[in-house]
Amino acid sequence: MISYSGENLPAVSLMPHLIFHKPYGVLSQFGDRTVEGRATLKDYIPITDVYPVGRLDHDSEGLMLLTDDGRMQHWLSDPRFRHPRTYWAQVEGIPTPEAIARLQNGLEIQNYRTLPCEVAVITPEVLPRNPPIRHRLTVPTAWLVLTLYEGKNRQVRRMTAAVGLPTLRLIRVAIADLSLEDLPCGTWRWLTEPEIARLQPKSVKPQNPRSARAASARRSTS
Repeated sequence: MISYSGENLPAVSLMPHLIFHKPYGVLSQFGDRTVEGRATLKDYIPITDVYPVGRLDHDSEGLMLLTDDGRMQHWLSDPRFRHPRTYWAQVEGIPTPEAIARLQNGLEIQNYRTLPCEVAVITPEVLPRNPPIRHRLTVPTAWLVLTLYEGKNRQVRRMTAAVGLPTLRLIRVAIADLSLEDLPCGTWRWLTEPEIARLQPKSVKPQNPRSARAASARRSTS
């Protein structure tokens, strides 16, 4: 093991790589609390000089990967490499087969057509959020799992809203091969040696998003 900022790193890496289970209401940036008293990553992570690979909005929860490895950041963040990101979304209303198909096939949001993605209805075991989501007694809710291959601003929320299913709660549970699993909310840990190895950049040609969309469409009709 190697010491970094008082914490031990896996021996495979001289660079810090860690995952964090971001709570609701925390800003995905380091720095002092805001004027409004909103917490930041600095309140939870005592490591300096690491940066998020894909941020989460303050009202979203779940997996964040942080590193100072610029090649890994580029490899996992550039949409041309089409690394999957998986989310659990609690939505208002009951998803219909038609709504699921629209999400899967791509739809227009803010003058942009989303890439095809994987969507299914699930029943996960999830601890209550603090603060709790809004509840309307006359409107049921459901959970969706969505695996996206791109990362537009507030994309999941805009996609579900476009099919009449507003997102009430959003949790990112996986980035590429890295999953949140049972990491408690508000805690972090170093990546293991096998996890770091799986996330290292590969010598592959990046895909153009338009070409990727066309290839996915061909697969869906074959």
